Amino acid sequence: MCSATTMMDENNNLPINVPEVTDSCVKCGAGSCSGGCCDGDIGRCNLTSTNWLDDVPDNDFEIVEVLFKNTRRGFYRNSTHIPLKRGDWVAVEANPGHDIGRIGLTGRLVKNQMKRVNLRKDAEILRVFRKAKPADMERYEQAKAREEDTMIRSRKIAVDLGLKMKIGDVEYQGDGNKAIFYYIADERVDFRQLIKVLAEVFRIRVEMKQIGARQEAGRIGGIGPCGRPLCCATWMSSFVSVATSAARFQDISLNPQNLAGQCAKLKCCINFEVNTYVEAIRQLPPKDVHLETKDNTYYYFKADALKREIIYSTERNAPVNAVTLTAAQAFEVIALNKNGVKPDSLKPDEDGKKSASPFGDLLTQESISRFDNKKKKKKKKKPSGEKSAPVAAADKGAKPADKTDGPNSVSPKPERKPRQGKPKRRPQDGDASGERQPRVEKPRRQDKQPAKPLKTFRPRQGGAEGASSPSEGNAQGKQDHNAKD
Repeated sequence: MCSATTMMDENNNLPINVPEVTDSCVKCGAGSCSGGCCDGDIGRCNLTSTNWLDDVPDNDFEIVEVLFKNTRRGFYRNSTHIPLKRGDWVAVEANPGHDIGRIGLTGRLVKNQMKRVNLRKDAEILRVFRKAKPADMERYEQAKAREEDTMIRSRKIAVDLGLKMKIGDVEYQGDGNKAIFYYIADERVDFRQLIKVLAEVFRIRVEMKQIGARQEAGRIGGIGPCGRPLCCATWMSSFVSVATSAARFQDISLNPQNLAGQCAKLKCCINFEVNTYVEAIRQLPPKDVHLETKDNTYYYFKADALKREIIYSTERNAPVNAVTLTAAQAFEVIALNKNGVKPDSLKPDEDGKKSASPFGDLLTQESISRFDNKKKKKKKKKPSGEKSAPVAAADKGAKPADKTDGPNSVSPKPERKPRQGKPKRRPQDGDASGERQPRVEKPRRQDKQPAKPLKTFRPRQGGAEGASSPSEGNAQGKQDHNAKD
């Protein structure tokens, strides 16, 4: 275990516990400890367990749990009542000889641990001989040093014999008289000839033990797609078969590349939440129940079990006229259909309005500008050079387009004649350029003289004098013409 040293902070006020790095902290078989330091040579962090009944009186049990390499554990009877505690190295009975392991758990919790691993009641329980002596530990270290060379040579022998198998690891017994060869094979392998060759080459008793891809991945370790160390290398000690039905319950895409882990098998984490989804799906309407309305028949298309929402479609395999209903609304329509009533539509009109979410945006709650007034967008003004269509048409002397296309258009009266454009104004004296002056409408209207009243006929005064105006001349001419008649 890791020890801690009490130190003071910079101001010498508060004590700080600083862990001291020891050899046992860095000898983790899994390669990473997420919860702190683990015991060094017990093999795996996932094999460690907390004895929370350690300080309880009368916490005695005759059987203890002993941990070995490669997630191997065993239960041994302490018949001689040796005082043992967690982490003690012990020599236990083996067949043949003895083995060396470390105590993992003692007390009444061992009984619960035996039930968890499904240990048979008629299984033979071997004995604990003694605490490991220095001679036992020296022999154990010598046997352990031979494991890597034995594994490499055994792989070459298996290739020479043409066996379709992979030897993943070798574990020597504590006395060095026996070795366990862990292998992986997809098919059944006849390794009887291999056992004979291995026994002759290494002069040991050979035991072959098949492991799966998950056990190998847990032995090697690594980082999963979630960014954390593999579960099989940190805390999982037993593996449950994973089926694709668990992915279907959770509506996970059945893509082998997404479902497979580093062991090329289905990810173990698919089973973690499947029970929650199964329980939520039981509270939804059945998939084979259709919803009838006056216009269409709606079929079950997709559901969100956690939100308790179902999507119904008028087609079985395509989202056509899709309508999203809650579980309560779907049960109401099913009850109406059982009574022979078909609603006009599946979803009421009030449901079309989205209700405000009870949760606000946490990112904008503490914003500095949350009390500022939002500026309204101003309408863009037209450039001064541009003119509206009627004014431009009037300036050019053209007829503006009649608005007869719209629904509220008014057709012009047939007796009304189109308005003609005004003639161009001649340049006045002093205006040598002759260019057109800008149009000023209001002053022109003010300069116009009021209409003259109609003149009555008056006799001409003074024959020698000419007509004072064209109108008077015309009146005089009309008088002379009447006199001649």
